[in-house]
Amino acid sequence: MELLNKPIYVTQPYLPPLEEFIPYLEKIWENKWLTNNGPFHQQLEQALCDYLGVEHLALFTNGTIALVTALQTLRITGEVITSPFSFVATAHSLLWNGLAPVFVDIDPATCNLDPDKIEQAITPHTTAIMPVHCYGTPCNVERIQQIADTYGLKVIYDAAHTFGVKYKGESILKHGDLSVLSFHATKVYNTFEGGAIVCPDAKTKQRIDYLKNFGFADEVTVMAPGINGKMSEINAAFGLLQLQHIENVIKRRAQIDTCYREQLNGVNGIKCLPQPSELANYSYFPVFIQPDYPISRDELYHKLKTKGIYGRRYFYPLISDFPMYRGLPSSARYNLPVAADAAEKVLCLPIYSSLSESDQMRIIECIVS
Repeated sequence: MELLNKPIYVTQPYLPPLEEFIPYLEKIWENKWLTNNGPFHQQLEQALCDYLGVEHLALFTNGTIALVTALQTLRITGEVITSPFSFVATAHSLLWNGLAPVFVDIDPATCNLDPDKIEQAITPHTTAIMPVHCYGTPCNVERIQQIADTYGLKVIYDAAHTFGVKYKGESILKHGDLSVLSFHATKVYNTFEGGAIVCPDAKTKQRIDYLKNFGFADEVTVMAPGINGKMSEINAAFGLLQLQHIENVIKRRAQIDTCYREQLNGVNGIKCLPQPSELANYSYFPVFIQPDYPISRDELYHKLKTKGIYGRRYFYPLISDFPMYRGLPSSARYNLPVAADAAEKVLCLPIYSSLSESDQMRIIECIVS
């Protein structure tokens, strides 16, 4: 009964002590500058560049608008190759730009796009690739870039899960033409709602800044058909405060990840993704329920739910199964066997910095018993 009285969700946002946020709010009230590139907005852009090790970053009101704007920034047309194993915003951003998603299968070891399948899907209409660093695991960035260079394609990474992740000693966000982050409340690092585009040069940053502010260059000059994608001062202030705690948040999530792996190791029918070999952020903890587990994935999902443990089937259904996508030729199940299998087996277990050891053990006991 204790679990029923205390629900455990798949994720909970880290909330610093309220008293630490009050001075930021007082400063906003004093400035009377609530949005439109205010001082906290400017500070957060620089602070994130410094922390993430990137040169240029543009803040957004959320990650979805950032994805939509990234495609506008590079003037993408025609077909874009992407993953069916992701949150729907990945593909929705393409439809909002009048683009045709082309889904290809994933690598079973990483749940990221399979580079061989990318190359097979390229047509004369293909102009870009939008891979997803699923669960924060880096894609095969070298191979994807090689394919893009060979065929003259742009690469925009949906990097929603990869805040702070490094690959070969450098930020994973440096790869591709653009990388898009999400700072939604469910993410490791959040600004309540928010997002960002990481770009390689000041000229591209300027175009992004025009596009996220209706295209305005000044009071009387509009440079492009932009949108309202600006982050508010309150969100930026919260982001600055969050950044002060992020190292401890990731450290605690790493401990939870280790505990899951140790306790679930050797449990028949429970498969975990390989442990990260480089700096990770432990965004999610997916397990894949195999045929030799005593019950099905959905039965385990509902068993946990009856105990007040709310895991999530990220990502089920596949994007390609939703009505607006299922009619596409690339959405056919025979084209996506690995992704379809993963979608039927995956269950993400709760992982967040305030998850107690006792609550984690309750989750594990429910799985192994």
